[in-house]
Amino acid sequence: MCNDYEQRVAWSDYCKMMQALELGIPTNQSERDLPQSDDIRINDLGPVMRAAGNGIELAPMRFGFPPPRAKAAPVFNFRSESRHFDKSNRCLIPATAFFEFTGKKYPKAKHRFALSGAPFMAIAGIWRESADNQPPAYTMLTTEPGPDVVPYHNRQVVVLKPDDWAAWIYLTKPESELLKPLPTGALGVETVRQASD
Repeated sequence: MCNDYEQRVAWSDYCKMMQALELGIPTNQSERDLPQSDDIRINDLGPVMRAAGNGIELAPMRFGFPPPRAKAAPVFNFRSESRHFDKSNRCLIPATAFFEFTGKKYPKAKHRFALSGAPFMAIAGIWRESADNQPPAYTMLTTEPGPDVVPYHNRQVVVLKPDDWAAWIYLTKPESELLKPLPTGALGVETVRQASD
């Protein structure tokens, strides 16, 4: 599943999208709140969009919930089916792409998925406060794979259309309408690294 994504969102594109969606931008935020990275992996810090009063703010959070028990891995993907998130802290993870990997030998083939016709996407997530003065943590929600992802993986992260961003943050639509794969052609895919022989 998705344990690596790209965050190269330009501040100007972010502002333009938030204004078009009438979601606003806190006056104290700037491009420093949207640091760019070619690869954000488990335990890395990444910018996350969350509710703040009547608007949405960017907050730095750690990718992956702490392991639920000793010797377990961090929870970086969270299955959305048959769950309800009305009592959860919902968030959006801004990304220019997410990656999936295929093959059995390292290094595996790396495939880049980007939202067609848009400068960036938002992945549905949930976040939690952390203990010991650590930043909050977030995880990405997953669903059945859409037709663009099926050839590469049996699950996929939930990519929300911009018109559904506020609906997820404030849960103003049924979860079943939001937490589902996108239709054919919604995601463009390119192989950015071939598998080793």
